[in-house]
Amino acid sequence: MYPVKWTSFESSSATMTSPESNGALNNNTATQSITAKWPSYYRHPFRTVNQWLLGKRRDDDTGGLWRIHDSLYDLTEFINLHPGGADWITCTKGTDITEAFEVHHIGGRAEQLLPKYRVRAAEAPRFVRFTFDDSGFYRTLKRRVQAKLATIDKRAARTSEVILDSLLCASFILACVAINRHSYLLGALCGLFVAWTMIGAHNFFHRKDNWRMLAFNLAFFSYREWRVAHAISHHLFPNSLLDLEISLFEPWLCWLPSSARKNLLQRFGSWVYGPIVYAAMFIFEFGKRWLEMMWTRKSSFHADDAIFILLPLTMWMTSNTCFLIVLKMWFLIVLVASFVFGAIGVNAAHHHPEIVHSGDLIPADIDFGVYQLASIIDRADVRGSHFRVLVSFGDHSLHHLFPTLDHGILSQLYPVFYETCAEFQLEHREQFMLQAVIGQHQQLARIEPNNFMPSKQNYK
Repeated sequence: MYPVKWTSFESSSATMTSPESNGALNNNTATQSITAKWPSYYRHPFRTVNQWLLGKRRDDDTGGLWRIHDSLYDLTEFINLHPGGADWITCTKGTDITEAFEVHHIGGRAEQLLPKYRVRAAEAPRFVRFTFDDSGFYRTLKRRVQAKLATIDKRAARTSEVILDSLLCASFILACVAINRHSYLLGALCGLFVAWTMIGAHNFFHRKDNWRMLAFNLAFFSYREWRVAHAISHHLFPNSLLDLEISLFEPWLCWLPSSARKNLLQRFGSWVYGPIVYAAMFIFEFGKRWLEMMWTRKSSFHADDAIFILLPLTMWMTSNTCFLIVLKMWFLIVLVASFVFGAIGVNAAHHHPEIVHSGDLIPADIDFGVYQLASIIDRADVRGSHFRVLVSFGDHSLHHLFPTLDHGILSQLYPVFYETCAEFQLEHREQFMLQAVIGQHQQLARIEPNNFMPSKQNYK
């Protein structure tokens, strides 16, 4: 749609604006990573949420405080006052929360509260290289979105709630009918609805605490774990070494381009074993949490982690079936749900040879929003449908830029989004599902880094 886009071809025109164009880029210094050094957690054999947080505290080195841009804050007294819930503050203690603060607070109220909790200026540069210049792409778009939110139709958010509630009810009804009729076909259909329910619930755990986020725990996953692994790690640092959704799949799925990191089986075998990885991911992640608990003798489980019991318990209580038969049906439901969740998630938007990954050449002072667009190609076949957007991680670019906004209202932001992209000469890219699946496997096969640097002509 727009004349300038991110591309891996060295002879291409610029992929970002020049210094003269609203300050999106200050120099032509290149880097292959958004971090100042190799993240500490990556060296740990157990790449879990807890290890990621421990590593980030070590790398950010904030002395137990919270860092936002170049200042350190003590938010201890604010923990129970935080409108979004205490967990967001407590789990990020001792880390740099600049990116999280920026994307989770569109209005100016949070900025007005910060001076009260400021302790001192930070001494060291930030571990992550992203910039947030007031005249840059992200801050400019953020101001326009803030103004636009005053005029949008917020009833779409209520529609998202109705869709999720319906999916949740349908999942339990299908599970009960499947076990009473002894129909594994209906059990598989139930698995599809469970996956849709969990993906839809993802829309709610990005926001302040609410009961619908608990639906994400329907089949072994934990919204608490995903608030870190997905909302904080993946959303803020997609396709980088800080992205847990990259490292958690290794060594089975290795998307980062490097001949030293993956062999021929890892590059091309996923066409065969990929579906097995998708089907096993629910149970595997749950098992890994148990192994970590036994290894560290520290539990990260909460009462809401037992929600996964509700579905098989309901099946058993509403039928005269042997509990072992119930478990067998439930196991099928979980496998199907895991496969659907994995197939949709892995092919949602982030993996394609024309998408930036750690190891590719990028500007060292890249704008946060520009990097987000470089790491995403949206799904064209789901845009425009509220249901499909909600159950397939749709409108992905806008969701990454403004994750606390309901998926249902994102479509109303496209006019200001396109306007800002045009001004900064950035293209919002889209593809269809088949292209996404092929591109994801092409990315797995890719071992050579791409050049995503702007051409020299944009520095004149």
